[in-house]
Amino acid sequence: MAAYTTDDAMRELGSILAKAPAGAVSGQWEATTMQAGHSSRTGGFRDAAGNHVEESRPDSLSRIADIVEKLEAGAADGGNGPGFNKVVIRWKKPKIPFMRGQVTIETSFDRSIVPRGVDDPVYEAAASVRRAFWQSRGAVDAGFAAERGTPNSYNQTKWFGPHRRVLSIRGRGNDGVAVLLLATDGLSTPWAGISEPENGVECELFMEFDDNALDAEGIDSWGNLLISIGDLVADGHRVARDVERHGAVLFCRLTEDYRPFQHIMLSRDNGRIEGLPFGVVPLIRVTPVTEAELEGQDLDEEWGVTAARNILASRGLSPAL
Repeated sequence: MAAYTTDDAMRELGSILAKAPAGAVSGQWEATTMQAGHSSRTGGFRDAAGNHVEESRPDSLSRIADIVEKLEAGAADGGNGPGFNKVVIRWKKPKIPFMRGQVTIETSFDRSIVPRGVDDPVYEAAASVRRAFWQSRGAVDAGFAAERGTPNSYNQTKWFGPHRRVLSIRGRGNDGVAVLLLATDGLSTPWAGISEPENGVECELFMEFDDNALDAEGIDSWGNLLISIGDLVADGHRVARDVERHGAVLFCRLTEDYRPFQHIMLSRDNGRIEGLPFGVVPLIRVTPVTEAELEGQDLDEEWGVTAARNILASRGLSPAL
């Protein structure tokens, strides 16, 4: 059986698009082949003013998707692979009534829409930049990680990074006093399976403790809590953006295991990790808040912004500018 060709596709589309809606004089559709489990298709008919024209049977997108699949399979049957990942289809209304409109098909390979795969160097690049950043802040405990989950097919775990983990760093605070830092490592790893230039969820979290405040068990406990907070941030919608906008927010409640602390607060920090594959990401400070600090505060306000700011002020702190 002969492979399905562009000429076959144009003939089939000529028949499909001949049923154009009233008022349509042109049409354009763009479709991508299946990549990392996803494909896309957009477009439609236009009138003389360039406005979209609704179809009485809006099935052109699904019909076009079927044709793109056949084109891809036909190219592969030829032994050369598809050789393209993007298809642009254009239609023009015929100048003579009862004639078929003009249909053209353009196939191309657009590298910018190729999803990142398992071997993309961007993941290791992001991990190296983060490690260098924290090493500039103190001594990173190479043996500590709150969790190393089983990676998926992209060698990534739930945080979309090589490891869903927390780093332990012995360093100095802004006032020069020795501190223990626990920091997420992976929230800013670029997403797998897509092509968009995004550093994951665009932030990293950290907690700061007095140098000798925690024993090994305490470090494990707070490290695992930071893993859970990182999960909530990763699953949330633009949490880093909201922290940036408000300066400080009350984020989640704590279990009885963490009494007297009852809540977690997220706030802006002056720290920024530069040199990541797709730009700079901010650090977000994670602070446990006690029951007593929450007394008399308005906890019904969205994000508890006023309460969070009041608590920061009572500690002699303020959100980073």
